[in-house]
Amino acid sequence: MNPLEQYRVFVQVAEMGSFIKAAHALDLPRATVSAAIQQLESRLAVRLLNRTTRQVSLTDDGSQLMERLRPLLAEAENIEQMFLGPCQQEEVAGRLHINAPSRIARRLIAPALPGLLRRHPQLQLVLGSSDRTTDLVRDGVDCAVRIGPLQDSSLVARPLGQLELINCASPAYLRNHGEPHSPAELREGHCCVGYASPRTGRAMPWEYRNADGHDQALSLPSRVLTNSAENYIACCIAGLGLIQIPRFDVQHLLGRGALVEVMPAHRAAPMPVSLVYPHRRQRSRRLAVFESWLQDLLRQNAALIADGTMQ
Repeated sequence: MNPLEQYRVFVQVAEMGSFIKAAHALDLPRATVSAAIQQLESRLAVRLLNRTTRQVSLTDDGSQLMERLRPLLAEAENIEQMFLGPCQQEEVAGRLHINAPSRIARRLIAPALPGLLRRHPQLQLVLGSSDRTTDLVRDGVDCAVRIGPLQDSSLVARPLGQLELINCASPAYLRNHGEPHSPAELREGHCCVGYASPRTGRAMPWEYRNADGHDQALSLPSRVLTNSAENYIACCIAGLGLIQIPRFDVQHLLGRGALVEVMPAHRAAPMPVSLVYPHRRQRSRRLAVFESWLQDLLRQNAALIADGTMQ
């Protein structure tokens, strides 16, 4: 393994805090990863990593090396791209680890992947999905789709658009409780399916934007609380309460009458969609291609993705 590849292995191990996770992310045998680190430490005559049975951490020398390597590795990739022909520049190869909310992955990303992979036959994707926030560095994820306001972090964020939220109920619920036409009517015998915040575990409030553009929230009773988008929708179909949901999530259910939109004049504010990834200066060609493709995908679904002006 040449020195540049050893540096790449070192950065992966250091960021993930694990030889095994780094080996999996790099698609290399663990023994190869261990040997690369040993050879690098021997050549530099310093100890770069503290190893215990439970974790791997950087030494002071390792921390200094990491700071220098991140821009170096990004520049090395940029140099390689400079000398490729136009056709070669379009080709990307290797593995890209992506994480997205389960419904985004299932309903938007996965159905469109054949086109991306036909265009880039050497690209391999690992598509993970979760409704909880993923630690990109620890889990070896190259990029993640995030919905809603972003928390302060060291991640680079690329805004992609906004998801239109609508209010829904099942026909059975409306037969039993009547159809609400305004937030004031929600206090008159209505309930919602509770959705637990991924960060706090607490039920999120019912939200709506009033006529002057201000966001309001109220607390509605609920008999069911869930932290899964799939369960949230299923409980609504079962007649257990009202929900607020991105339109793309339930468009097919609206079309066949399993759900009904209610209070269209009192929707919650659209939710921002972002692509996040670690370390701007390590943005790979694979990541750049996926980012561009995803943004185009969202634009093509203009009926599903609001631009912030949709009412």
